[in-house]
Amino acid sequence: MNELPKNNIDEFKTHFHGKVILPDDAGYDDVRQIWNAMIDRKPALIARCVSAEDVVQAIEFGRTNHLLISIRGGGHNIAGNAVCDDGLMIDLSLMKEVLIDLNTHRASVEPGCTLNDFDEAAQAHGLATPLGINSTTGVAGLTLGGGFGWLSRKYGMTIDNLLSVEVVTADGRQLHASEAENAELFWGLRGGGGNFGVVTRFEFQLHPVGPNVLSGLIVFPFEQAKSVISQFARFTETMPDELNVWMVTRAAPPLPFLPEEVHGKEMVALALCYAGDPKEGEKLIAPLREFGTVLGEHIGVQPYVAWQQAFDQLLVKGARNYWKSHNFSQLNEGVIDAIVESAAKLPSPHCEIFIGTIGGQTASVAPDAMAYSNRDANYVMNVHGRWETAAEDERCIAWARDFFAKSQPFASRGAYINFLTQDETDRIAFAYGATWDRLVELKNKYDPTNLFRMNQNIKPE
Repeated sequence: MNELPKNNIDEFKTHFHGKVILPDDAGYDDVRQIWNAMIDRKPALIARCVSAEDVVQAIEFGRTNHLLISIRGGGHNIAGNAVCDDGLMIDLSLMKEVLIDLNTHRASVEPGCTLNDFDEAAQAHGLATPLGINSTTGVAGLTLGGGFGWLSRKYGMTIDNLLSVEVVTADGRQLHASEAENAELFWGLRGGGGNFGVVTRFEFQLHPVGPNVLSGLIVFPFEQAKSVISQFARFTETMPDELNVWMVTRAAPPLPFLPEEVHGKEMVALALCYAGDPKEGEKLIAPLREFGTVLGEHIGVQPYVAWQQAFDQLLVKGARNYWKSHNFSQLNEGVIDAIVESAAKLPSPHCEIFIGTIGGQTASVAPDAMAYSNRDANYVMNVHGRWETAAEDERCIAWARDFFAKSQPFASRGAYINFLTQDETDRIAFAYGATWDRLVELKNKYDPTNLFRMNQNIKPE
């Protein structure tokens, strides 16, 4: 920062309509802090944008002053790429407009929106698009990496419902990208992360959902984990697309529907959501209760927006997080044994292993139709290491890596780019798989100097 003349910053401020924050300014630490407390970087300045024009100005300032640039949407990504050291953090979190077109069932969404912002606006009209499962996640990062959640089996990945974007490229151009215009750029933005530009507006297809859905949890004792997870694996192979069931094993939080003696003990939970007639859903989920001894359940018809917030309290900002992830086309006995073995040795009461079930309509898109190519992934596993103090780092990270290694022989191709940590740059090409070479060509065209490199980086050649 000492090398950047003050008059350069002053001139930038005269053209910038948002707020520029420097390290000595009030609010600097609040704005630079992101969800994962493992990341503690200090940018030289933060440009809090309020419009696409602000984004253009910020990119120009960063480029001409040879600054490292990071882009913050929701600030929720595990790798912490939203914030950089000694560079320019372009903060989009103030850009939170959501517009719903009831005639076309489309949503126009700015990049600072969280899932909750989008869900609430769309659900006011009984509409939704597939997003994630934690309402504080940013729409922008989730979408650019692929995006999946409770509705994905019925309506596809988040990117399968992306119709167009407004994007600012590395050279400062504002482009509209869709299947009909700048189609190759649009192809890359659907899964290619922040490598090709800064998206200032997303247009999504909406679908009728709820606003009330059958959803909830069924909890089983950990002693029955192998049996429960094995039955879960078989059940999810044949369930209808309207139904989604995920598995998580962790220490039981103090949920009111669980007996007090269960709190803090390891358990296996099935989380479910049925995007259809609740009466039909009740018939479909009845077999789940027969998987083992039910310690407690909380299933009923509730607002979809409430179900989207159900796990927020387990994922609040400020904890230390480290993830490892695999894709699976099927869950065989080998991976189930690895899950049970590692879940029996959780290094923190906040650590967990979860299996997100996708498949269904996510598999109906050709692998080369967009940058995200892992269409054979019916399950996405996340080893979610989460703890409170730096003293626990070594133990918790070692546990996550150990399970990752033990489960790797059973994994399928690719990986979910949004789950890669900052130390997994060696897995980026593997994560993209068959689309990698085409992505490099696109990077060469739109960002040949790698201005946008604070991401799961696709390096130009």
